[in-house]
Amino acid sequence: MLHTQLEHRPAKPLPVVIIGNGPSGICLSYLLSGNVPYVRRDSVHPNPILQRKLEELPEVSILDQDLEYLSEGLEGRSSSPVALLFDSLLRPDTDFGGTAESVLTWWHQPERAVPHLVLGKTLPGGAWHSIEGSMFTLSQGEWMGLPDVPFKDWLSKKKRGFRNNRATAGDIVQYYQYYVAKKELRKNFLCGLLVTCVKKLSVEPGSGCRAQDSGDGSSPCTLPETLQAHHQEENGTLFKVEGLVTTVGGTQPFSIYAENVVLATGTYDSPSWLGVPGEHLPFVHHTLSALEEAVKSKEMGMMSDPILIVGAGLTAADAILFAHHCNVPVIHAFRRRVNDPGLIFNQLPKTMYPEYHKVHQMMKEQAIPCPGPYECYTSLPEHHVVSFTEDRKCIFSDKNGHRKMHNISMAFVLIGSNPNLSYLPNNGMDLAVDGGQLVSSKRNPIDTDPFTYECVHEKGLYAMGPLAGDNFVRFVQGGALAIASSLMKKADKHPP
Repeated sequence: MLHTQLEHRPAKPLPVVIIGNGPSGICLSYLLSGNVPYVRRDSVHPNPILQRKLEELPEVSILDQDLEYLSEGLEGRSSSPVALLFDSLLRPDTDFGGTAESVLTWWHQPERAVPHLVLGKTLPGGAWHSIEGSMFTLSQGEWMGLPDVPFKDWLSKKKRGFRNNRATAGDIVQYYQYYVAKKELRKNFLCGLLVTCVKKLSVEPGSGCRAQDSGDGSSPCTLPETLQAHHQEENGTLFKVEGLVTTVGGTQPFSIYAENVVLATGTYDSPSWLGVPGEHLPFVHHTLSALEEAVKSKEMGMMSDPILIVGAGLTAADAILFAHHCNVPVIHAFRRRVNDPGLIFNQLPKTMYPEYHKVHQMMKEQAIPCPGPYECYTSLPEHHVVSFTEDRKCIFSDKNGHRKMHNISMAFVLIGSNPNLSYLPNNGMDLAVDGGQLVSSKRNPIDTDPFTYECVHEKGLYAMGPLAGDNFVRFVQGGALAIASSLMKKADKHPP
């Protein structure tokens, strides 16, 4: 059925193809399926300025209003104005402990739907499938919910509640799959697809089409006559999305033509490397899942040499907690001071994140040369890895340049990850804020218009979620609102 859907695409290109089926892609699909947000009658937003603005056009959907005007002056935990706006409408006053209900009501208006496909490598949920199911989310559980199906309500039906107001990754994956089914979005989702190339085509009258590849000029390509005729009448440009689809019968190539492409692939595809000698050795890994597999297969235990965990973020902390629970000895190396204000542990409330506070306490109290009360754990603050050797040793350098060596059984380098944009020309660097550097969600996101999320350097291409600098589920939804608003306005200009 999957292959048949790809083979029998309509003669006209699809208005939208979304690459990535995590919460960003799911939320955008919901909006593009004709689910339109309006302000509930008699609702009162706790922000009086925003309330006055909402009262000006009460019968007009949020998608059709001026998002820049509505979001002006809003403040919160995101730098994206539309992310703050949508979050404020869905969860009014939540950052101040408020419990006000959403001021939005959702109307299904199928005539406003924009045809689209969501392409994903896994089942709906994206990168959440790669996270150990028992791990707790950093964000509060309520903040993981998508529009019109509160996560708390779904969880209560399973007769479970939050722990410290947080949910497990396993619950999140189940909720996203439930959401896609509940909101009848499955027809828009194609899973088991690996996108390998996205290129913009220019359709020129009398000369077929040419692919615009960065730095290589343009190269001729084959385009069906029906698509050429359609786009000679339109703006003369479209995108070709190519890749591989895996079905029961095997793996086959596919291609889809689209007027607009949305990049929603997140940043978890390509783990960061230290770039030191020996990092390619088979006992050095770069994912938390590799540690889980090693424990399950009993590759290490209490009597083994310690494992090395490199990094001072939450993934490294999750690895330490997992190893500690399994009685696996750990050496923990990280570059920062334990009291560095930039360290994530110094930014988290202790009451909400007791397990991360515990890791931070271990990092402070168990540092060499002052061993503390925690067995099977050694902290090496302000150390960096110099190299790994084939006989399973790791050489470190401390802040004074003094070197030391430790025997280890395995190493897990957990220092973050980068998006895999190999399907774009020049790995997407030409789209970034700094075109001379790789795309990074925190340091160098894709440069997008803040109110449409359309790429500044490539019209018709959109980016959302971590690729656009929105790193939390509660804020990626604002990107979906901005993109849906932009695409619906485009669709209205070209009625069927």
